[in-house]
This record gives sequence, structure tokens and C-alpha cells, in this order.
Amino acid sequence: PQPRRQVARFSEELGREAIRDWSGKPPDPTPALYALAWLTEHRPQALAEAAAVVDVHAFFVHRLTGRLVTSTASADPLGLLDIAHGVWHPRLVEAAGLRPEQLPELAAPGEVCGTLSESVAAAIGLKAGTPVIAGAGDGQAMGLGMGVYGPGKSYLSLGSGVVSGNYSGTVTTSDAFRTLVSPTGSGFMLETVLRSGMQLVDWIVRTTGAPSAAVLEKAAKDVAPGSDGLLVMPYWAGVMSPYWDGSARGAIVGLSLDHEPKHLFRAVLEGIALEQAIATEAMEEQTGKADAMIAAGGGTNCALLMEIMASVLERPLFVSPVNEAAALGAAMLAASAIGWFASPEEAAKAMAARPARQVDPVEALVPTYRARKEVYRDLYHATRDIHTRLGAIT
Repeated sequence: PQPRRQVARFSEELGREAIRDWSGKPPDPTPALYALAWLTEHRPQALAEAAAVVDVHAFFVHRLTGRLVTSTASADPLGLLDIAHGVWHPRLVEAAGLRPEQLPELAAPGEVCGTLSESVAAAIGLKAGTPVIAGAGDGQAMGLGMGVYGPGKSYLSLGSGVVSGNYSGTVTTSDAFRTLVSPTGSGFMLETVLRSGMQLVDWIVRTTGAPSAAVLEKAAKDVAPGSDGLLVMPYWAGVMSPYWDGSARGAIVGLSLDHEPKHLFRAVLEGIALEQAIATEAMEEQTGKADAMIAAGGGTNCALLMEIMASVLERPLFVSPVNEAAALGAAMLAASAIGWFASPEEAAKAMAARPARQVDPVEALVPTYRARKEVYRDLYHATRDIHTRLGAIT
């Protein structure tokens, strides 16, 4: 509740669109900006006496090298970065209650931040003087590891949350996505985020007492598309893009006495896919339709989800063979920085693995999901005020 109050205050004082256009992110409790503002208001001495305020990247670089440096592609989720110019935004820094000297230096992803100190090298078994390279956020690095570094491709991470990203050569901001620095340091990544992805599948297994997700998936394959009239809005953890509403909650609509756990399982998979389709449509209005969407993450192991997702998105999905695509993206940045390749893009061309398989839409499912998508599109608006009112009395 406290960060949400800070979001409302900042939106009123600085302007919602100004914050979005400066930082690339619509006001939302996720960036650290709003927690810092709470500290300024309630623990001002603690923040004033802090030698530095850092993100995870800067913390590790400092431990490894002794220097306070972070990457523009890692630090911008703090909500303090001027996304267009790659510098700390003075208005946002001031609003957070910070002094400029409290923030780390900024480096582009793929730049050398420093070298490994002798004491740390001795402790971890690496060579002193090993260069430490500026990285990127997990989503951007994952996209790079999957070969998404320029126009024409998009990535889809089916993990505990669902994240998709498209490249943009120019800075563009919208409520439909959040704007991040590209992992190559050239251009930007536009990302959509659904907080409740595969963790919602885990929730169903726990709640229904099913032996496993595999058992529910097998049963759900016999359920007709549309889950016999069941529709799920997967906002169990609120919603970021496109509504940026922390008060939103999940909804299960259309329940009857005939529904069983297998119907709920399939309806959840359909809800995740419908949400992604609407997010992808909004993002591609800015970037154009991607020629290829490359998927990774635990959700790619669910054959039913992949079939539903391809059919709802009405495009083939190419599945990455790399489980740790974010680590591979980081390795690409390191390989470029030490001169193995001329640029991160060249490293990605050489190091990205070919997709392991392709999942095509099931043509017979497409009309059904098109019709359901139009109903789903109105579900948030139909329930928004109810969730707000419920939140106010709990």
C-alpha cells in the first residue's frame, strides 16, 4: 500500500506521462523510485546518511572491482534513468530524495566496468585482473541470448511471469509496454509483463490438490477449446502493462457445477495466452509485426500451453533450445567486450542457437480464440471498479 500511495503522489506532482516518458515506465510500484520516496518521507536520516544507493548490478561490480558502476540496461528499472539519454534524470533523482553523488557511474552494456581485485580473485578462484563487463537486465539478456537484438524478432519468456520483448531503434513510450535500454547498448527493448505466468499453474496444482501439473495437463487436453464457457483473467498479482493497476486481481468467470479442475487448468492457459495476444497487438502497433517469436522458459515444456499460445497469437512459435538464455546473453556481451566479436550483435549472430522446434497454430482453434479474445478484452474494464472497492475495505 505504501509504494502505491507514492505512485499516486508522484503521478499528481510530476505528471503521469512525464514520469513515463522520462523513465520509460508508467508509474507502478515495481521501480525502486517509489520505495526510495517512502524512505525520504519516513526515514530521511537513513537515506541522507547513505554513502550510495545502488542496484544489484552496481553492488556486485563494487564487490568484484571496488568501483561503483552499473549498466544502463540493468539500472533503468530503478525508475531514475533518463531512458532517452542514458543518464540519471535530475528531476527523478531529486524526487526520490537522493543526491547525484549517491548514485553509481553508468556504463553501456558490454563496456568494461573494472577488473577483478586480487582479494576477490583469491576467494573465488579466478584470475586477478579479469575484466568485469557491464551486463543487462534478465529479460533483455535473455532476448539477446535467443538472438533477439534488432528488428524482426521478438522474445517470449514463459517463466513464473510472462515477459515479451520487441526491439525499437528509437525511444518510444506507452502504457502498452515498458521501455528498456537494449542489451546491445544500441536502441531499446519494449517489454510487456504479466506477473502471473507459470506460478499460476503451480497455484492451480496446489489449490486443487492434483498430483502434478502433468496430470492436469493430460486431463485438460480432453476439454474443448474455450473450457466449456470458463474465462480466466490471470491478474493474481496485479497487472503491469497495459493497465498498471496494482489493485487488479484475478477473475474466474463462467463457473458452473459442471466444471472440474481440468477445465480451470485449461482456462488458465487460455487466459495467459489471451492476455499475451492483446499485449503483443498493442506493442506491435509501435514496432510492426515480428517475423519470428522465439519462446523460452519452463512454460515451453507444456505442450498444451504452446498449442494454445500459437493458436491465440495466430503465428508459429520457435522454441529456444537454451534453458539459461539470459546467461548466454551475458556471455555474448562479455565475448564482444574482450574482442572476440566486433559487437554484441555479431556475438549474437555467432552464438545464438537455432530453435529446437516450431509450434504452429491449430487452424481449427483460431476462430474460437478470436471470438473469446474480444470478450476477454472487456473483462478488466468490467471488474476494475469491483477490485478497487474490495481493496479499499480489506
